[in-house]
Amino acid sequence: MDELLNVALVQTSLAWEDPKANREELDTKLEALTSDIDLIVLPEMFTTGFTMSPRNIEKEEGQRTLAWMQQKAKEKDVAMVGSIVFFENDAYTNRLLFVEPDGKTSIYDKRHTFTLAGEDKVYQAGKERLIVNYKGFKICPMICYDLRFPVWARNTEDYDVLIYVANWPEPRITAWDTLLKARAIENMTYCIGVNRIGSDEVGHKYPGHSVVFDGLGKELEFSVKEEIVTTSLSKKHIHEVRNKLKFLNDRDRFTLE
Repeated sequence: MDELLNVALVQTSLAWEDPKANREELDTKLEALTSDIDLIVLPEMFTTGFTMSPRNIEKEEGQRTLAWMQQKAKEKDVAMVGSIVFFENDAYTNRLLFVEPDGKTSIYDKRHTFTLAGEDKVYQAGKERLIVNYKGFKICPMICYDLRFPVWARNTEDYDVLIYVANWPEPRITAWDTLLKARAIENMTYCIGVNRIGSDEVGHKYPGHSVVFDGLGKELEFSVKEEIVTTSLSKKHIHEVRNKLKFLNDRDRFTLE
């Protein structure tokens, strides 16, 4: 029997530096989801927008959003993933939270902080990659600028799904489209990109382009409007692709420092 993972991609506009307003807006939007969804994917910094002024956010907001995600995951019997501004141990991180229905939470701190915007000056970079086993799928979630660094996404664990959550602006959207497809093909995996939409308070415009590619780089879903896009991922597809085309067996062997 083919294992399936039903995923909802939440392509949404974001209120600037207002976690409460964003949580309330998402409460409303998520009410429309059907009961057969397994995983909800939210954008990068989905409670604030891509702010380089984390001190404008109450330090407790990270924990409040984590509690909100845990409650929402329990209510809807789904997993949720997205990144937020998080304060811990006297430092701010751009932290991705993967929250399962039973409350289990896995974390990934963005490794490649976006130096062009000065993210490296205000957010502490992460060092560890995350692989989550959920409903028979191995999932590797990453954040925005990580997309430009293929070695970090290299599929050495035979993961099934690669996810990027983002605030990726309009002027560089061709790179987003191209690199997501490349990551799917080179890693022989489903690749999901969830970008925000709308404009922020510092003048950046975001065109969406949330997308799903299969393990051969075929586009399954694509959106340029404010909406929730749903898709169904097949474990059988991944097995068939890798058994027929054993390209991953020929990958170079090396380790990252």
